[in-house]
Amino acid sequence: MDVKVAHGLQLSAVVQHEKIGRRPRAGRFDMSREPQRLRLFVSTRLSSTMTRRRTTAVEVSSSYDKISASILESGRVRSPLDEKLILKNRSQEIQPYLNGRCIYLVGMMGSGKTTVGKIMSEVLGYSFCDSDTLVEEEVGGDSVADIFKHHGEPFFRNKETEVLRKLSLLHQLVISTGGGAVIRPINWKYMHKGVSVWLDVPLEALAQRIAAVGTNSRPLLHYEAGDPYSRAFMRLSAIFEERGEAYANANARVSLKNIAIKLGKRDVSELSPTDIAIEALEQIDNFLKGEGGSYAEC
Repeated sequence: MDVKVAHGLQLSAVVQHEKIGRRPRAGRFDMSREPQRLRLFVSTRLSSTMTRRRTTAVEVSSSYDKISASILESGRVRSPLDEKLILKNRSQEIQPYLNGRCIYLVGMMGSGKTTVGKIMSEVLGYSFCDSDTLVEEEVGGDSVADIFKHHGEPFFRNKETEVLRKLSLLHQLVISTGGGAVIRPINWKYMHKGVSVWLDVPLEALAQRIAAVGTNSRPLLHYEAGDPYSRAFMRLSAIFEERGEAYANANARVSLKNIAIKLGKRDVSELSPTDIAIEALEQIDNFLKGEGGSYAEC
């Protein structure tokens, strides 16, 4: 975090980090909205102390230290040790170019922004935050679903824009944004102060994930009839029709379909969150080394 910037703008931020638990098993992508164990609180009071998580080194076997990521990635089956080494190498490659800029993850609801974002923040030595959680804190702890119910979507979007404005003044954060954050051009103005990454997940996979965990925390999915999968798929299709072009404003695109093809997987459901985090770092690297284009694509 940039203390000078925070002080100059009368902002205070406290980041509370609890170590990420055991990594999900490869082939399992749990997209339930788990309780937040890490929160960033932004207020208007001046604070002389700010805390952020320091870099946590990734431990790898010394016998692998001199093996390049490209050699490891030449095979389609990666062991957990391989994944850790590739993550480490990718993060080291982009850090000189990233130079402390924030990373904003955008994508449809259920696309894995929180899960992937925590992995990326861990390996980069960044802090992680969820913009929806910050909006909830701004409104006194009400859930996003309750905010939509009691105050309406425009109220929520205004709070979301204000949170993104404050975050754009800070550094060394991986930020999971709400699925609809992309619809306001002003939000892109703030997110483009960092690097934005679109997690592009097939709608069928999104519907399966959301149907499996329920729609209680997804206020935009409450009004469709039918079985859980059909209900989720129909509503997600309509939402993507409205937002698809907006997601393309991201600096980098991570297509899960393309990752699955590259790794020889039959379906995107076989990808682990680490597979996706590795690809996200690679696409950030491509963007940073060729800044000025639209977006890199897997």
